[in-house]
Amino acid sequence: MTMPLLTPIEAPSAWRRRDLREADYRVELSPACLDEISRAADEMRCHPLPTILRQPAEFDMPNCAAAMACVRDMLDRGAGFALVDRLPVADLGDEAARAVYWLLASMVARPVAQKLDGTMIYDVHDTGRAALPGSGVRPDQTNIELKFHNDNSYNAAPPDYVVLLCLRPAKSGGHSRVASFHSIYNEVLARRPGLLPRLHRPFRFDRQREFHPGEDPVFSAPVFEWASELRARFSAHQIRGGYALSQDPIDSEGAAALAVMLEIFDDETLSADFNLEPGQMQFVHNRALGHSRTAFEDHAEPGRRRHLIRLWLRDRGRQAYAG
Repeated sequence: MTMPLLTPIEAPSAWRRRDLREADYRVELSPACLDEISRAADEMRCHPLPTILRQPAEFDMPNCAAAMACVRDMLDRGAGFALVDRLPVADLGDEAARAVYWLLASMVARPVAQKLDGTMIYDVHDTGRAALPGSGVRPDQTNIELKFHNDNSYNAAPPDYVVLLCLRPAKSGGHSRVASFHSIYNEVLARRPGLLPRLHRPFRFDRQREFHPGEDPVFSAPVFEWASELRARFSAHQIRGGYALSQDPIDSEGAAALAVMLEIFDDETLSADFNLEPGQMQFVHNRALGHSRTAFEDHAEPGRRRHLIRLWLRDRGRQAYAG
């Protein structure tokens, strides 16, 4: 499908903060759901297996399945994100919470690998390393601010949905925000329409060392592309890294397009925000929404440090990283 020139997107997906009601994105786990979760956790403790081998069909969880069907509907036909409240992490313990989270997310879509080595369950925490171009250190492994982005924008088959479970928040900061790329597109159209064609042409992305020997460390793709609807891939950090690795400066029109995207994302009237609390799960449609996180300060004690668990979901293609 070619780019519909100078045509704003008019759909529930093109929302602004003022358009949202809590009911548009919040899903409460009912007492019946929590009872199913407790029973499933007990069963998994009695019959241990690696978490990635677990399938929802093994467990009698109809109320949880209905809640996750509601999440999928919000992702595909609603605001494009959902906040699920919440797993009783303190009662379950970290390992059981991780396994239950895997089951619930698997009811929404199929989990896929998040690294070339096949990593399926990814821990988001500060490792103390710096996310430099070509280093392979992803920004989510630091405590720096993460600007609005899609996960895995530097791969031919990024996940359709990104899920985060909060085990422990930071001492301060780490505030989450989400914004619709459909609304961002409309704002570019309104403010700088002349830059839209550049956003439909390729930019270079740092592949974060997720490639086989002999392959190009840089991935090229446009920010905006059209299939049945607008899809996006964006990360200022990875784009800047891609041009640094290429040792070739970004073109002036590309730099202007990148700057206007970041400027629009800074408009707080376009985003929803919240602090993830222990047990809460954030689901995001990864090709329709950008998500961000403020910088954070962590606790000194290792057992209290910020810890989120991430899953990537995609029903299409291979389950392996390349898709």
